[in-house]
Order: sequence, then C-alpha cells, then structure tokens
Amino acid sequence: MNLKVGKILAVDDNDYVLKTINQLLKYECELIKTIKNPNQLKSVLSSESFDVILLDMNFSAGVNTGNEGLYWLSEILEADKNTAVIMITAYGDIDLAVKAIKKGAADFITKPWDAEKFVTTILNTVKLSRSRKKNEILESRQEQLNKDINKPFENIIGTSDKMKEVFSLIEKVSNTDANILILGENGTGKELIAREIHKRSERSKEIFMPVDIASLTESIIESELFGHVKGAFTDAGEDRLGRLESASGGTLFLDEIGNLSLEIQAKLLTVLQNRSIVKVGGAKEIPIDIRLICATNNNLEEMVEKGLFREDLFYRINTIQIQSPALRERKSDIIELATFYLEKFTEKYNKNKMHITKEAQKELMNYTWKGNVRELMHTIEKAVILSDKKELSIEDFYLRLHGYLSDNQSNRLEDVEKQTIQKVLEKHKGNLTKAAKELDISRTTLYLKLKKYEIQ
Repeated sequence: MNLKVGKILAVDDNDYVLKTINQLLKYECELIKTIKNPNQLKSVLSSESFDVILLDMNFSAGVNTGNEGLYWLSEILEADKNTAVIMITAYGDIDLAVKAIKKGAADFITKPWDAEKFVTTILNTVKLSRSRKKNEILESRQEQLNKDINKPFENIIGTSDKMKEVFSLIEKVSNTDANILILGENGTGKELIAREIHKRSERSKEIFMPVDIASLTESIIESELFGHVKGAFTDAGEDRLGRLESASGGTLFLDEIGNLSLEIQAKLLTVLQNRSIVKVGGAKEIPIDIRLICATNNNLEEMVEKGLFREDLFYRINTIQIQSPALRERKSDIIELATFYLEKFTEKYNKNKMHITKEAQKELMNYTWKGNVRELMHTIEKAVILSDKKELSIEDFYLRLHGYLSDNQSNRLEDVEKQTIQKVLEKHKGNLTKAAKELDISRTTLYLKLKKYEIQ
C-alpha cells in the first residue's frame, strides 16, 4: 500500500496550474491546499504547517521580473526559516532561479514541467523539509543533553528500608506511562528518582527533559514551556521550540511544579488533556507525546485548599505518588553515601585515596543534615578540597555539632565559600538565579554573600 506523505501549499494565480498540481499530487501527498492570492499566505501559515510551499514567481499581469515571488519567499522564510519553498516560473530564467536559491528557496520548477520529474522533486523536498524540522528538535535536545553530560553522580545510593520502598515503586511504575508526582524536601534527590524511572522505561532511548520551574521568572516561563513564534513579544526575534515540544517522545520532568501560576497551570492542564501545544503568539496546534513526572517540596493538597493550585491539575499529575525520604529518615545510608562521594571527589580533584575515621563517621550519623543528601555531598567535597590527609577526622567536615567553629576553621571555610561562589558565578556568566540554584541558596542570601565577600 502506498502511504501518502507531505503537506503541500501551492500559491499561483492561474487556476489551471493549481488544478494540475492538485491532480498530480493527490495520490502522493496527504494534503494539498491551493490559494491564488499570496496576500492570504500570512493567515494560512498562522493556522497550519506545510512541508513544502510551491510559490509562483509572478502574480501581476504582464510582469515577469520575479520580484513578487522573491518578496513572498522572504516573507515565508522570515516566518519560518525551515520552510521548504519551491519557486515556479514560466520563463526558465536560470539567473532568477539562482537568485531565489541564494535567498533560501529549496528548488525551482519551470512551466511547463515534466509530470514525473515534478512529483519526484516535490517528494524529495518533503523529505528535506521533514529532515530540517527533525534536526531542529534534535538540536534542542542535544543542547539539553550537553548540559546533562557533566551532571554529578547520577546514582541513587541507599539500602535502608525507606529507599527499598522507593526502589520498589520505581520498578512498578517505570514501564507504564502514568504521570508521577515525587514529593520530598530540597536536596533529597527527587530528580535522580525521575531520571531512574526514565532510564527503566520504554522511553529510555529518548530525551529526559528537566525543567526547574523555581529558576524561571514569570515573564519567561510560558515561552520556556510552550515555545513562541517570531514577533510574539518584544524579544522574540525568531521561532523557538518549548520544552514540551522538545521532550516529545521522551520524559518531561517539571521540578517545583508548585511554583507555577494558576494561569500556566490552566494551560498545562489543557496540554495534558489534548496532547498538543500552541506556541505563545501562535495559533497552530502541535501534537506532542510526553511522559510527565513532576516534583515539589510544597504541600499541594494544602495549596489546593487555599486556591493556589488547581485541583483538576493536581489529580492529573498525581496518578502515582513517590515520597523521597529526608536523610534523617534513612540514617543507615549516610556512611554509604559519604563513602560514595568521597571516592568521586578524590578522583575529581586528583587526591590520594582517603577514608573517614570511625569517630567522624559517628558524628556524620548524628548530624541533622537539614540540606539532606545535597548538603552531605557538598560537605564531603569541601573536606576533600581542604584536607591533605589520608584520614578525615570530624574537624575536616566543619559541622556545627557543638554550635561553633574554631576561628581557623571558620576562616578556611569562608575562603572555600568565596571561591565556590566565584566559580559558580563564572560558570553561569553572572546569572544570579542559576548561581543561587546551584549553590542551593536563595537569591537574597546570595546577594548578602556577594556583599560580604566583596564579589563584583
């Protein structure tokens, strides 16, 4: 059975030409739309996408310069640079055809044309167009993958009863497409759980797309999620793919979903119901296929009662719920975690093999770890950086177990903190929101530390 492929738009002021195009392509292409007036292009393209646009070079009677066609070509490509446009001319002017190609046309056809060659040209251009669009999505995904390459230690460590419960749930839900809500305090590893579910799912060969809602300002979050079309707002210089579209086929992880405004919650609910998106400033519905995993440290049920979170969205994202336990609830995992990070950081900083004394292990077990696993990880990293010993004692970890640090410890710790802040700011090119997120502190706290250490 011959499957029809390609959505075609033909723009020509000649009825006979349009009828001929329709006749030649109706058995090959899934959609053929024709218009006589190029002034209709903008409204047609705002509501529908096409793989190929066939565009006449001349529309005014007695005019054969091709300037009209070149004008509309530029208008089409300005709206969508990936559109494949084939120019149609009755004059076979090679110079004009070359000019059109240089301005971005995919190919040209002269009238009268050979029917078989015409169809072959269209079908080849359909493949080119779809390849361009696929590459755009792949480039967006690759950008995210590149960010993930150096993510530290994507492993879930632990053998405690609490973690066994988490592992059991992961195994049960991974091969389903059920929406999952992961609850837990900051620093407990909610994203690691989401990644593990993705790795074990049937979507594992596709993208895992994380979105940290807390790091996005209200003004950009809609564009970040849904994408936008050129001209949708002041800084929208070109079309942009949103995270929802880029994640299609894979898993979308929305961290801190409780930070979404009610307006964006409503739009997200519509997406989940319709399985399609509409870009900011656009009108076309774009189908998507995602597996949604959300996470939050907020009590969403309380937020629902207070009218801060939509009840219908809460039930939509909460098919399966997983609780990520605080480190104080899984103390038997602390030494295993500390050993894991110790090995990783000694390798990262080219240090000789280190171990933690029994006394220090006991103190690590007794510490409250308000920042959970993330705090433990940073504590081990600081100890590895600052110590030149093979044996790490409790003094090397700068824990406030007794309510104070020695002046020497405090000064050394402040030096490390200053250097860490400077490196993170340099990494994020001065972006305070991203720096604060990586440092696991609020922007206000970061401002105070910048002032304290006189960091410009």
